[in-house]
Amino acid sequence: MATNKRFNIKTILADPDLRRNLMVSTIQAIQAREGINTTNEQADRAYYIVTEVERVTFFELEPFRGAKRGEHDTRHEMFVSTLRGETNRVRHDVAWRDFSVIDGSPLAYERLALISHIFRDTNSLEHSTAVATSGLMTVEVERIMRRHWEIPRSQQSFLAGWSPLAKGGEFSRFYRDIDLLVDLGPKTLPLLEANGCLRNRALYGRPGLTWVPRTQRGFNVQRLPPGAVFGKKGPIILPKLDADTWWLLAILNSYVVEFLLQALMSFGSYEVGVVRKLPIPQPKQDVADRLSSLAMSIHDAKREWDRGNELSTSFERPWVLWTSDAQSFSGALDSVLALDIAAGDHIQTIYKDLNTESYQLYGVSNATRILIERSLGDRPPEVIWPQMEGKSNEQKRMEHVWRLLSYTVKRVVEMDEDGIVPFAPLSGESSLLDRVHDEIATLFPEQDVNLIEVEITNELKRKVKGYKRTSSIGEWLDNIYFDYHASLYKKRPIIWHIASSQGSLCSAFGALCHYHKFDANRMAKLRAGYLRDAIEAFQREAALADKEHRAEDRIEWQAKLEEAQALDRKLQAVQEGYHEGAEGSDRDYRILTPWKSSEDRPQGWVPDLDDGVKVNIEPLQKASVLRIGKVV
Repeated sequence: MATNKRFNIKTILADPDLRRNLMVSTIQAIQAREGINTTNEQADRAYYIVTEVERVTFFELEPFRGAKRGEHDTRHEMFVSTLRGETNRVRHDVAWRDFSVIDGSPLAYERLALISHIFRDTNSLEHSTAVATSGLMTVEVERIMRRHWEIPRSQQSFLAGWSPLAKGGEFSRFYRDIDLLVDLGPKTLPLLEANGCLRNRALYGRPGLTWVPRTQRGFNVQRLPPGAVFGKKGPIILPKLDADTWWLLAILNSYVVEFLLQALMSFGSYEVGVVRKLPIPQPKQDVADRLSSLAMSIHDAKREWDRGNELSTSFERPWVLWTSDAQSFSGALDSVLALDIAAGDHIQTIYKDLNTESYQLYGVSNATRILIERSLGDRPPEVIWPQMEGKSNEQKRMEHVWRLLSYTVKRVVEMDEDGIVPFAPLSGESSLLDRVHDEIATLFPEQDVNLIEVEITNELKRKVKGYKRTSSIGEWLDNIYFDYHASLYKKRPIIWHIASSQGSLCSAFGALCHYHKFDANRMAKLRAGYLRDAIEAFQREAALADKEHRAEDRIEWQAKLEEAQALDRKLQAVQEGYHEGAEGSDRDYRILTPWKSSEDRPQGWVPDLDDGVKVNIEPLQKASVLRIGKVV
């Protein structure tokens, strides 16, 4: 007779070893199905390792593999040495719970042990102090984006025309000039609206912070001034309180935040979603004030230095003109180099203090700080002049000389009524070199201009890596200026050197033309005025030499004449929009604006400044009338 056995479910469930017993038997059963006999002790140990151990240990043995030829593989030696307690260089003990504390993070065991408590105890950026989001998406970039110098200031208007756009740039913490413009005027706004590009449009123009999502040099955040559009590649951090802007700028550029980000990200991309997860502690007021002051000091020092950068929107005059008490040009160079060093040392000291404050705010000990910075490796230094980072004093010195000459030429051309300055005296106008001479005298009113030019020439003769030597200012203007200008202006030059020969050959005719003024009328004036005067002068000199039986002189003048006439024919082809063969071929000298239909494109030389330098300079480049062959 069978008997029914009753079970007390509550008692069974209350058994603390229930889960262990069930899992151990399950492990044995699973192994048995695979043909593996597992003892009760082995299954019990496997259960413990998988479910109950509090910490896990990783051994970082890869650096001891001996990957280079001739190196000995010492991984086993380091492993044994670590087990014996003789070294802790390769052992990382991490709590199991820490693997889930950083949401969505890649496996980074060497970081988890150091910073997991920060993620556990600190609110993220999006849940504490600020909103991080992306903005304008760009389509047809060549159509809607320009460098700020391509567009006259009169056509730049926030949200009504060409607006400043934050969209990447070179590595620079705290400050970066916004030199890009985006067209939000009536011609392109419908295109952007139709493509859903105007993300978070209501936030455009708001001040905040911005950064470059994709960079190989590390996280670098800059202040975004009011009146700018932010983009997908230049997202924005909007503090919930304006007072939080500067201390946030400080800690976001710190080493500790760089280390925290590396625990969150993959593939070197600082996307918006990653930045939102950053743990941001709320500092006490005195700490916030100190951090704000440090960040503001670095930002303002960089912005102040940028006033000497010809490309900057805040440019005033080149650095070498900042010192008014120098007794010579060489002395002015020495002074500005000393100023560069002093300013660099100043912001490096401030940045060191900023990092110390940031570590303390996050509760990071000195020992952990050492480990963090060892893991980060060499970080880009804090420099006052990012464009010349890593350059020698000799290179910086020559850069100052070239910048001064560049600025002098810019002033000469901008002050000219028609924006055309010939290299030789023509049409009743003085030569470029004479005008540069006069402008140098204006820039250095207390000094002898002839002595200044001798000093400049002596600098130009120096052998400096990356800079071509020239024997005179005139040679620099003829053979160096346009190439340097095109490079400095990021292949969007606004002063064009039109010449009858390319390269470094002596040119029969040359003139600098300002892009903003070089319309159809100026093209006609260049040909019918300046170039025609040069051709007639060459004809007279050739005829006179022939009459006086100076054969060599006659040949020389005749060669110049033919060279100038050839230039005139090329300019005529551009002026008339001559073309043959397939559209865009080497014999097509029209302005081929890609986003315009053939009916809307100009039939000859009638450039539209909104189309940008790249489009408008192309016919001149094809016709080989520019001093250098390839400009854009």
